[in-house]
Amino acid sequence: MSEFWNERYSESQYAYGEQPNSWFREQINKIEPGKILLPGDGEGRNGVYAAVKGWTVESFDLSHSGKAKALQLAQQHGVQINYSVGNLAHLHYSENYFDVLALLYTHFQPGMRTIFHQKLANYLKPGGLVLIEGFSKNQIRRVSEKGAGGGPNNIDMLYSVEELRSDFSSFDIRLSREICVHLNEGAYHKGESDVVRFVAVKL
Repeated sequence: MSEFWNERYSESQYAYGEQPNSWFREQINKIEPGKILLPGDGEGRNGVYAAVKGWTVESFDLSHSGKAKALQLAQQHGVQINYSVGNLAHLHYSENYFDVLALLYTHFQPGMRTIFHQKLANYLKPGGLVLIEGFSKNQIRRVSEKGAGGGPNNIDMLYSVEELRSDFSSFDIRLSREICVHLNEGAYHKGESDVVRFVAVKL
């Protein structure tokens, strides 16, 4: 997977644009800045936006090309983000440390979602917030369609409300819904898309 993402992020243009995901921007603007963890932050559009808003940002991804463009974007905005490259299985953060965990179109390999969600939950402090937006399983019918919003072509990598509620069953779930949205995020998230949005508080 690192080869795939290095190739995608080696393009001169930002693959998913330079602006943050609109739902993430809406959510993060409601919260007093603190410490945020952004797995799969790619070229940094969401991490940089959080830093601009005063957050202390820890990002990671599989791609060195993504990191280079994320740091370039941060420099353009006059902010700093801490960005690691690697797989979550080999990265470690302090437990009960972050105020927000944001997973934005972070689709894990089959069989790894629950394991990684549980590990990531340990890094969130009690009272901390998890924010997730990603393609739902219904998006699989759109992946090959012209004008669809994108996403993995493996249904086991896509989200369902039921799976997220199970993964974070010990949390106070504030929002869990599937909706259709129109994405306009760079070249690869563009068009009608079925997504899941999920918000929960760690107890």
